[in-house]
Amino acid sequence: MALKPTIYKAQVELADSDRNCFESLSLTLAQHPSETLERMGVRLLAYCLNSARGLEFTRGISTADEPDLWLHSDSGEIRHWIEVGHPEEPRLRKACGRAPLVSVYAFAKSTPTWWKINGEAIGALPHLQVWQFDWAEIQAMTAMLSRTMTLNVSIVGGIIYLDNGSASTSLEPQQLC
Repeated sequence: MALKPTIYKAQVELADSDRNCFESLSLTLAQHPSETLERMGVRLLAYCLNSARGLEFTRGISTADEPDLWLHSDSGEIRHWIEVGHPEEPRLRKACGRAPLVSVYAFAKSTPTWWKINGEAIGALPHLQVWQFDWAEIQAMTAMLSRTMTLNVSIVGGIIYLDNGSASTSLEPQQLC
């Protein structure tokens, strides 16, 4: 019998002054049985950083030809392909051929090693952005997550400020390319 995903519900008050985006979001995230809470939390952060009409979580881990999130135009074309983790260069090359903007949000302790090995090839791809989250900041953020959560997310000057009413933390993603 296959394990079922764990469902998380998030009420997010998003104030992204960098993009002049202020929204109340009601999000449902399905944590795949093989997915860590840290990875799911980064998917939530990626959604907040790129929030726009048409942005959706996909089936992600369980589907090889979909990213973790994507943004479609009204006509159904993929406008933004968003990956979480350490995707391989061939996967990103294919994504760059399917979407005019591709973003990667890397977050693990092994990110510097992944980038050292793959950075030159990945960095040469067109219309690609790679962002790195600090592992300690991700762990602090993950401690704030619960199955039903209310989060205030403010983004100012590239820094993400999170508050759940009883704890707060900040994250500063670094752009690798």
